[in-house]
Amino acid sequence: MSEQLLMEQQSAEPIRLRIIFAKTDAMRYTSHLDLHRTWERTIRRANLPLAYTQGFNPHPRINLASALPLGFTSECEVVDIWLEEDRSLEEVTSALNRAGPPGIKLREARKVDLRSPTLQTILVSTDYTITFLDPFPELEDRLADLLASQSLERERRGKAYDLRPLILSADRLNQDERSLARLHVRLSAQEGATGRPEEVIEALGATPTHCRVHRTGLNFSEGV
Repeated sequence: MSEQLLMEQQSAEPIRLRIIFAKTDAMRYTSHLDLHRTWERTIRRANLPLAYTQGFNPHPRINLASALPLGFTSECEVVDIWLEEDRSLEEVTSALNRAGPPGIKLREARKVDLRSPTLQTILVSTDYTITFLDPFPELEDRLADLLASQSLERERRGKAYDLRPLILSADRLNQDERSLARLHVRLSAQEGATGRPEEVIEALGATPTHCRVHRTGLNFSEGV
């Protein structure tokens, strides 16, 4: 087999890319489904050979680690994309940076094993910074009461559940440059046991629409 043919066969092998990116204010009101579509359009505009699932109704092989609620921003989103042919990381990142919308900023890209588990199956928790846009002098006391609670019974989609075990940690942060109160929370993000920042805000007696929520970490059971 000639060296050129061997190189062509190697370059035609599919690859799986893991991309860490920020979702900034420009895309704060983009839904999870629209973000998925945005990635598909961006990959096509970048002229990268996006892979599709097999079967009667093929779908683009794009896997976002975790849905980010509408109105939230993030510095740590993770997406896996599959390409039909190998490309260098330099070529991929350059093409995606040119084709991407203003609200997505690439932070890192690397190749991962095709057989690696899906991101959702190894995600265990998520970190958020909550900024209260209204004065909240009672935050310290409310937070202490919340953490001391044995249970926080709530309802989601007509089903009762306990929010308390989903709050893995919650700590006051220093005020921001506008002297607004801030809170760091770490919430469970496992299947059937996912905590939501807006529910923590409500449990503290505040209004979610009067807060800004920024995701700062996705924590996995395996290195990502």
